[in-house]
Amino acid sequence: MTVKEAIGGRRSIRTYKPEAVSEELLLQVLEAGRLSPSAANEQNWRFILARDADVKEKLFHASHDQPSVNEAPAAIVVCATSSREMSCGEQTGVVDGSCAIISMLLQAHELGLGTCWLGHFDADAVRAALGIPAEVEVVGFFPIGYPAEAPEARPRKDFAEVVSFDKY
Repeated sequence: MTVKEAIGGRRSIRTYKPEAVSEELLLQVLEAGRLSPSAANEQNWRFILARDADVKEKLFHASHDQPSVNEAPAAIVVCATSSREMSCGEQTGVVDGSCAIISMLLQAHELGLGTCWLGHFDADAVRAALGIPAEVEVVGFFPIGYPAEAPEARPRKDFAEVVSFDKY
């Protein structure tokens, strides 16, 4: 699978098979996050793999009861261990964490796994579920497992709507 195929073929999966995902595959996904780019190569992240049923139940509630969190055999939570404002005004923690998440989502897709990047969650509840210190930011998390659905591609804006050359 090429990178273009992975980008074009990845879908948000919200229904999962109950089949466990091997440690080997999960480690490959986590490694993709570890190898992601980060501002000044600070690598200011922490990835938490959640597989325990009780922990996943807490993450389910922290995600405002999104069923995919309980249905998938695992979830990966991405945290920013530190953050600073870059000269462009953006925070390194969110930017770096987001880079890591997309790397992991694409790696998961290549391996035949489904994911769905969740942004609708209570960060304090995620911290409590996983023992994350208050000063560590929860950037996002996603369930991961074997897809039980094959959604069609969602519509995309035309190229000319989102790309310009030399000026806005």
